[in-house]
Amino acid sequence: MKKVIDRASSRGYFHHGWLKTYHTFCFANYYNPEKIHFGALRVLNDDSVAPSKGFDTHPHKNMEVISIPLNGYLTHGDSVQNTKTITPGDIQVMSTGSGIYHSEFNGSDKEQLEFLQIWIFPKIENTKPEYNNFDIRSLLKPNELCLILSPDGKTPASIKQDAWFSMGNFDTEKIIEYKIHQEGNGVYIFVIEGEISVAKERLTKRDGIGLWDTKGFPIHVTKGTQLLVMEVPM
Repeated sequence: MKKVIDRASSRGYFHHGWLKTYHTFCFANYYNPEKIHFGALRVLNDDSVAPSKGFDTHPHKNMEVISIPLNGYLTHGDSVQNTKTITPGDIQVMSTGSGIYHSEFNGSDKEQLEFLQIWIFPKIENTKPEYNNFDIRSLLKPNELCLILSPDGKTPASIKQDAWFSMGNFDTEKIIEYKIHQEGNGVYIFVIEGEISVAKERLTKRDGIGLWDTKGFPIHVTKGTQLLVMEVPM
């Protein structure tokens, strides 16, 4: 098994007044030749947006974009006439394909918005743009690592790539046995809250680790942990 570790403190950080953002991989003005991407995982941004502020309409092309609210209200608008506000327990999935314009704003005038924005390289380019929201609350079981996105119909949410996303909230200590869904894939684990031990490494809040050349591995989760696990082609 091979591994790469991205400590929370090593991420690119920018404070734009209305936006505080951390970049695990190269993005905008952050460049690190050792952190371009992890397989098909191109972007993992950890954003905090001030009330009523946000990203004005901008273009995307040939990228699968997943937005996961952690706190507050995320309001999306796009060039294919979609407007929707989502909160923790929802996810937004967008296949930008041949091209789409969209905006993202804090839908509250009082509360800070915190969300993860993830970009995945697609398996097929120049497809028809698609946008969907999914309520994943029924999928999230206490103290389990739960599948929230898949390419094979096992979940309502999917993207145009052989990728599987799982999330888990744990109020007790537990060991999870993770099994790779597709040979040749790697797994990137992002610790949203809490602490885990995996591959002989201890990770805490906002740390990340990428693992590949393996069929599976145990994850030791401590009490009070929230995890996002992203399996992608390498």
